[in-house]
Amino acid sequence: MAADTDLILVIGILMCAMAIPSLLAAFSESRAPRMGAIMVLIGGVLVTLALTQKPSGYTFGEIPDVFVRVIGRALN
Repeated sequence: MAADTDLILVIGILMCAMAIPSLLAAFSESRAPRMGAIMVLIGGVLVTLALTQKPSGYTFGEIPDVFVRVIGRALN
């Protein structure tokens, strides 16, 4: 189960990070940030799901290790 929550956390963080350029472009062009807002919403739900499903939770110091574990698992 921990590996699944690791993957969910990484996908959620990446979704939120990929939303930043979309949000900035929408604000700079004075239009509604629909796509960026949807991406932040999905990413936030995934991060919240991962944080609540792992019994011990995550700390900020663990996040780089989580990324390494998920990438390592994907490459093997």
